[in-house]
Amino acid sequence: MSKFEFPTPPVFERVEDERLHRKQRLAAAFRLFARYGFDEGIAGHITVRDPEFADHFWVNPFGMYFGHIRVSDLLLVSSEGDVIKGNGFVNEAAFCIHAPVHAARPDVVAAAHSHSTYGKLWSAFGRLLDPLTQDACAFYEDHAVFNDYTGVVLKTSEGERIASTLGDRKALILQNHGLLTVGHTVDEAAWWFITMERSCQVQVMAESIGNPHKIAPDVARLTQTQVGTPHLGWFCFQPLYDKIVREEPDFLD
Repeated sequence: MSKFEFPTPPVFERVEDERLHRKQRLAAAFRLFARYGFDEGIAGHITVRDPEFADHFWVNPFGMYFGHIRVSDLLLVSSEGDVIKGNGFVNEAAFCIHAPVHAARPDVVAAAHSHSTYGKLWSAFGRLLDPLTQDACAFYEDHAVFNDYTGVVLKTSEGERIASTLGDRKALILQNHGLLTVGHTVDEAAWWFITMERSCQVQVMAESIGNPHKIAPDVARLTQTQVGTPHLGWFCFQPLYDKIVREEPDFLD
């Protein structure tokens, strides 16, 4: 390995090992979302596709606080919305959003949506994020706005419209609602959500002061290829995973 190369995601020979790995990362993401204040009552959900049953995904039990979620609490849900493994109920909105996204994007292993403060705030403007910082450039020409809020998503047809607007991008701003991010790993999807929330915060703060300078399109486009790749998204999550393992190891139970 060159001294400038990054580590790569693990590869598993046994599906059981890959399933456990995905569930551990999912539970860790919930703990981190709780740490960052992304919880809002019963709202919010992160899903990861099962490595064996591609039309099934693991998700948090409806009504369980993010900061209490353990690996053993996660639910396996079918493409019909039935709980196949685990004890608890599925958030109907979680199913109606995530099932169509997973169905439309075979490359998407995980998806994250929560009612985070600055994501909600920025979504009220119905605007794309501007390339104001290097970090925000991760989303340059790689996110969209779903600008048709019609209430709580309780129909898969609404989820299908969300998935269609997302297209092949990594993120979506749900107008008057919040943020949705996807990734080829739980790590990536969770990191995009965390850094997108922060980018929303920076833009709100910057615009409250004045008219911030935008990074030039050609530079923003180049920077997106440097900081917005799936590999970088996965890698940026690793220090956070190490942090939560050290400080809250009970999530692995």
